[in-house]
Amino acid sequence: MLRFSTLGIALLATFAVSLGLAPAASAQVSLADQLQIGPPVRRAEPPSPNASATDLEHRGDQLRAEKAFLDALDYYRAALAKSPNNALIYNKMGITELLMTRYRAARKDFERAVRADRKYADAYNNLGVIHYLQKSYVKAVKLYQKAIEFRGDSASFYSNLGTAHFAKKDYASAMAAYSRAMELDPDVFERSSHSGVSAQMSSPEDRAYYDYLLAKMYAKMGLADRSLQYLRRSMEEGYKNIEQVYKDNEFAELRKDPRFASLMTTRPLAIPE
Repeated sequence: MLRFSTLGIALLATFAVSLGLAPAASAQVSLADQLQIGPPVRRAEPPSPNASATDLEHRGDQLRAEKAFLDALDYYRAALAKSPNNALIYNKMGITELLMTRYRAARKDFERAVRADRKYADAYNNLGVIHYLQKSYVKAVKLYQKAIEFRGDSASFYSNLGTAHFAKKDYASAMAAYSRAMELDPDVFERSSHSGVSAQMSSPEDRAYYDYLLAKMYAKMGLADRSLQYLRRSMEEGYKNIEQVYKDNEFAELRKDPRFASLMTTRPLAIPE
């Protein structure tokens, strides 16, 4: 006998309505045409009651890396039962929930992590990410600043801070934070997917300006290859004020590079959304 979860029934009903099927008509649809949403699948053996908190935590890490998120959470909870109020485990649970886009649960886990350890920089940063994703940019800025207070040598924290400022359209503060991130790690933006931060932005214009700012900062640092890369991206995103590149002092040296002249001559076309 087939059993449907409440979520499965609701989704099946929604699917039928979206096809314009009345209850009588939907009964005539073949089984091959029907969708069934079952309970999430767990792939790992349940946590052993005899395992140590450390072993359970490490197994949770492995399962999270394998994208077996529900299993990972089971192991983290089992580890937490043996090591209560453990900030590190709460933070790992929050990351797992975040990867599953369970933002409310992730937020609670990160909040528990910072309550357990008031100086836990990573947890403040991760909580800031939740607020950023939920468009609470002012709160995100405060949390990133808190993370930096406890660990000021993290390029990622400054990068995140810059992105939150950018979302608020506080471009001067964004530039300052991005510049500090680059000073700490010139590769910080290369490790971020182009579909990451920029995809969160509200418009193609914002993404284009974001790329232009990065091009400007890389030019200021003398990293011509990177600057040209982001300059090209800004044009592909349709940046409308590209002529400013001839006026901004940061591009003074880059303008002497033959590749700059070639790029500005060919002018790559904007890639449509």
